[in-house]
Amino acid sequence: MLNYDMVVIDELSSFKSYGAKRFKSLLKVRPRAKRIVGLTGTPSSNGLMDLWAEFRILDMGKRLGRYITHYRNSFFTPDKRNQQIVFSYKPLPGAEDAIYRLISDITISMKSVDFLKMPECVINEVPVYLNDKEQSAYEHFRKEMVLQLADKEIDAMNAAVLSGKLLQMANGAIYDDDKKPHIIHDRKLDALEDLIEGANGKPVLIAYWYNHDLERIKARFNVREIKTSKDIKDWNNSDILVGVIHPASAGHGLNLQSGGSTLIWFGLTWSLELYQQTNARLWRQGQKDTVVIHHIVAKETIDERVMKALRDKDNTQSALIEAVKATIKEV
Repeated sequence: MLNYDMVVIDELSSFKSYGAKRFKSLLKVRPRAKRIVGLTGTPSSNGLMDLWAEFRILDMGKRLGRYITHYRNSFFTPDKRNQQIVFSYKPLPGAEDAIYRLISDITISMKSVDFLKMPECVINEVPVYLNDKEQSAYEHFRKEMVLQLADKEIDAMNAAVLSGKLLQMANGAIYDDDKKPHIIHDRKLDALEDLIEGANGKPVLIAYWYNHDLERIKARFNVREIKTSKDIKDWNNSDILVGVIHPASAGHGLNLQSGGSTLIWFGLTWSLELYQQTNARLWRQGQKDTVVIHHIVAKETIDERVMKALRDKDNTQSALIEAVKATIKEV
């Protein structure tokens, strides 16, 4: 039972899914709160469709409608579809401005760089290049969606699966259907070694995406995963020289700024929200040094398209699909 007259939701974006239990549970007790405030740095990380559930919680549907169907029909049109099945929607012309006008009276945007003393942040891309054999294997899989490795055949069923497989190959390994990793190359590991040495003994934090990334990193370097409260404490005490973290576990509000100022993205992610939140573990108020964020990018691979999507702040499912379709069309 909710016995508070005011509710403050930290990370309102965690309620963006109208089908989630947390959304439905909060909506049931929402009328009991006289005042509610939602805080988030990523209100629409997957596009404007995210806003409906968040504002349904805030104003009970006064601005964007009480039902998702009404919101969808008013501001969106079907995009990707298969006959009667719609997979995604795109905003109608002028929809973005119209939505912003509707929510403007209860919305305020405050950038941390405008109100807080933030450290300088340097974004850097570290290119790596596959050799002819490795690039040939990558290109064959990109074109045919099938890769033959020793006695294993690996295939991709659709564009989303192909995207994941290509990202794995760019990182240096790929899973077969039995979840067994097959090594393709060590280009990113070599670049990572150079970056660690270039830090000259200063702590570095490595963001990885796939488990085989972590396994290969641990096999080559003396690293420690940042998972528990003790890991966080030791990192912030500068007792860990090389830490590794998964973006999904680099949760909102996790403070790691006292332990180091260098972040290395070993593997990239389509998720703009996870990307920004992970960067914010070091680039935040209280950080005393210039933050350097390295991205190890395999050239002439899907890595380049993911980096572009992140730079353009476009991590929607359609961006993923379009990027894969674009690479296929380059045949």
